[in-house]
Amino acid sequence: MADSANCFYCREDLGGKRFVRSEGRPVCVRCHTKFCANSCAECHRPISVETKELSHKGKHWHEECFRCVKCYKPLAKEPFNMKDERVMCGKCCSREDAPRCHGCYKPILPGTESVEYKGNSWHEECFTCYNCKRPIGSQSFITKGSDTYCSPCYDKKFAKHCFSCKKPITSGGVNYQDQPWHGHCFVCSCCSKPLAGTSFTKHEEQVFCVDCYKTSVAKKCRGCQNPITGFGKGVNIVNYEGSSWHEYCFTCKKCSLNLSNKRFVAKGRDILCSDCADKQ
Repeated sequence: MADSANCFYCREDLGGKRFVRSEGRPVCVRCHTKFCANSCAECHRPISVETKELSHKGKHWHEECFRCVKCYKPLAKEPFNMKDERVMCGKCCSREDAPRCHGCYKPILPGTESVEYKGNSWHEECFTCYNCKRPIGSQSFITKGSDTYCSPCYDKKFAKHCFSCKKPITSGGVNYQDQPWHGHCFVCSCCSKPLAGTSFTKHEEQVFCVDCYKTSVAKKCRGCQNPITGFGKGVNIVNYEGSSWHEYCFTCKKCSLNLSNKRFVAKGRDILCSDCADKQ
């Protein structure tokens, strides 16, 4: 500006000098900086007319002061955001708004692989098994208290183990004599038929289905020649001199009187009541 005038503040002759008009009044550069210039929102120093000034929503900055409050990246020529009156680059603003990983407590940025469970979020690599520390990823997992386990570690640490094969029982199972079994391991010792939910019996520390017990293990009744199984009718047994009878088969050879609770007489292979024995 070449107009001849005096500075409104210091009255210096401005002829041939650079000056600024403030509210229509001529002001030298020095006085403008001292009395009229905007203060930088970052460094709080005046922004002189000799410095490039940036403005946004009523705030002013030196060009070199307009930078991200988090990473200090210059933003004069970059996209930016305002958050709580603070200037941030897009990346730092995303970090500020992003949920925090429940494992490392660092932000989970948009587009990052993550896991959400019961209201908490993890980076995919931070969602790990409490025991082996490996990322669980898409594997199934089980929680116990506040700890998360992959299925193999949970089974190894907490699951019951089958009395037969010693491997963990992950679902179902059978209890027999206070011991856990897999359903497919609890089988007949003779035919390997699964016994869960069926009738079975034990003989010399082995279990048998009813059919195998009848054909392979059970004694034969000397009276009817059928197996004495202990199932159903005739659970009581009469034993005499190495032979066995169903209770209901232990009868007099002559009159068929049941002798299970009566006196009897043995005549060779025949069993007789006292009356029939006296008649012979």
